[in-house]
Amino acid sequence: MGIFSIFKKKTEDADGADAAPNSRLRGGETSRLLSEDERARQREIARATAAKIDAIESAMANDIFNTPEPAWGSGPRRPRTNAQHDASSTLPMLELATTELLADDDFPDAPVQPQTAPVIEEIAIMYANAQLPISEHMLQESLPELGRTDRVVWWMLFDLYQVMGRQDDFDNIAIDYASQFETSPPTWTPLLLPGTPDQAYAGVTPTERFTDLLGEASAPQMERLLQLAATNPVLRLEFARISAVTPEGCALLLDALTQLRKQQRELIVAGAAELSELLRGSIEIGKRDASEAPWLLLLELLQLLNREKDFEETAMDYCVTYEVSPPSFVAPQKVATAPSAPAPVASERFMLPPLVEGDVSRLLGAIDVYVASAPVVLIDCSRLARIDYAAASALLNRLRPLADDKKIEFRDVNHLVAALFKLLGYAEVGRVFPHRY
Repeated sequence: MGIFSIFKKKTEDADGADAAPNSRLRGGETSRLLSEDERARQREIARATAAKIDAIESAMANDIFNTPEPAWGSGPRRPRTNAQHDASSTLPMLELATTELLADDDFPDAPVQPQTAPVIEEIAIMYANAQLPISEHMLQESLPELGRTDRVVWWMLFDLYQVMGRQDDFDNIAIDYASQFETSPPTWTPLLLPGTPDQAYAGVTPTERFTDLLGEASAPQMERLLQLAATNPVLRLEFARISAVTPEGCALLLDALTQLRKQQRELIVAGAAELSELLRGSIEIGKRDASEAPWLLLLELLQLLNREKDFEETAMDYCVTYEVSPPSFVAPQKVATAPSAPAPVASERFMLPPLVEGDVSRLLGAIDVYVASAPVVLIDCSRLARIDYAAASALLNRLRPLADDKKIEFRDVNHLVAALFKLLGYAEVGRVFPHRY
């Protein structure tokens, strides 16, 4: 039931009263028959009131869950209060804009809004406790009603199917999602890499950022990247801040990515979509005298992004341009993609493993070492598929004493985990950025 359902009920009762002219008034007096114009006017007022209430509820739900990359806890922390508000103190607030009522400053005190809290909280807990089939059933049951306005239910189900490796089911609901919200369907990007053991690498992830011009001057950066690969099992590459490319720079980056793939290094690639669009603007179909390097780098990035359809279309254009056989698509094996961070706030992140459960003392110890030398604490959740309730609570308690002295951020969190973080109150210690759909 929505938060304004009680008022809608009264409105509906008032509307229904017009259709019953023989009903009795208080004290036994028979109600007077209203003219047709008066009855029509009252019905119109009732309908307008109900529509306004529906619009407010919908706007509140959208403000809570439908922002692409919310940052919970971005406002100043305030002490919790148990004060109860009566109807007289609440109703005047309806005159304020919805976005004012639901500003980021309010999130720490209300991690999950009442309208959707029960189902979202329960699903988050079930998933954290490895009850995946039950979580799927609850999410599917929530789509017809809650899913009409709240995209978070869809996002959670998308993430669940990616964790479970069920691409057909993912694609089916992606079509429904695109139709429901008139937007592009999300792309399949498995959260838990196939064949990756549960207790996979966790720790500081070296990050190589590419900025401005990708050209011949980028050669030393490519050498440093390959040196990092020799001593680190996981690397993070950020391409979003490349503003221009040259054929020489494309050839250098293509060679580096080819070597990393041959070495089977695990990569976290951010901003690959942005670089792909930049490269697409630099190539021209049929221009045979131009360098092939931008074309080949674009094809490599489309494989890293696992965009097979785009790859095949681009490969055909490449084939037509240079009169060669089109290359074949090879799905990425040890690559995860992520949106680029809003700003280069730190050079290194602490990456969480795909699964965090049970005894997490060693993981917390490694985080302590990282935190000691990190000016900004960035917890990379791009590979985190699931964390159980106890482990999430332990991590929160370990970071809580640092909240007053250091900036803490949780990046690229899947929406199932983000719901758990929100429930536990992670906004009290830092900012949580779910990944985007």
